[in-house]
Amino acid sequence: QVQLVESGGGLVQAGASLKLSCAASGRTFSYAMGWFRQAPGKEREFVAAINWSGGSTYYADSVKGRFTISRDNAKNTVYLQMNSLKPEDTAVYSCAAHNSSRGIITTPHGYPYWGQGTQVTVSS
Repeated sequence: QVQLVESGGGLVQAGASLKLSCAASGRTFSYAMGWFRQAPGKEREFVAAINWSGGSTYYADSVKGRFTISRDNAKNTVYLQMNSLKPEDTAVYSCAAHNSSRGIITTPHGYPYWGQGTQVTVSS
């Protein structure tokens, strides 16, 4: 059983930075990980994903160049560095994990394990 716990969310002004962490229990070094977000009244959307080694990453166009996903397998932790935050980045951010052979997945349905989410609010 894999358990994921996010942290690092908060309230910031536009242009600021935040770094989210996702701590995983169990041996998740072979799992690909993803970050998703959901704003009120909107569908959950893909943000970023990283393969098991950290050698491959993928980003949504809306965050490309501003967000960076990384992982430290020794710490069983995945990070999402968010720079130049915008009000439209406001959402609950959740990390997810899967260990299929498909590598990077950008759809929520491909992830069987989810954290509870952390709120990110960006004021204008």
